[in-house]
Amino acid sequence: MTAINPCVECGACCATFRVSFYWAEADDAPGGTVPAALTGRLHAHLRVMQGTDRPEPRCCALQGEIGGNVSCAIYPRRSSTCRDFKVAWEGGEPNEACNRARARHGLPPAGTSDRAHPGLHSRGLRRPAARAPAP
Repeated sequence: MTAINPCVECGACCATFRVSFYWAEADDAPGGTVPAALTGRLHAHLRVMQGTDRPEPRCCALQGEIGGNVSCAIYPRRSSTCRDFKVAWEGGEPNEACNRARARHGLPPAGTSDRAHPGLHSRGLRRPAARAPAP
């Protein structure tokens, strides 16, 4: 059975945060991969994904419905900002930004529901056991 990436049933980060990155990551620079046509200039050294630099952000590359079935139209060419963003509890590490994004869209924290993320546990993404409160 192939594990399901929990991100394909979420997309909240793509509709919560500004996605800015070094200008040379765009494909109009040598070696860049992010489609420049989908970016805007933030300042001299940074670009931003269109749609993420406004009060109600939504990346122009995000396809689908938040919390439903989503995908990134440029996934293999996405920026380092997107590559570096981890789902909460991936590798056993929390990511409060992931959970804040999920909460903004009415979704439970990542890793709290097998129904919400059927592949989560098969990928080894388990929420660590709760620690007993300090005495």
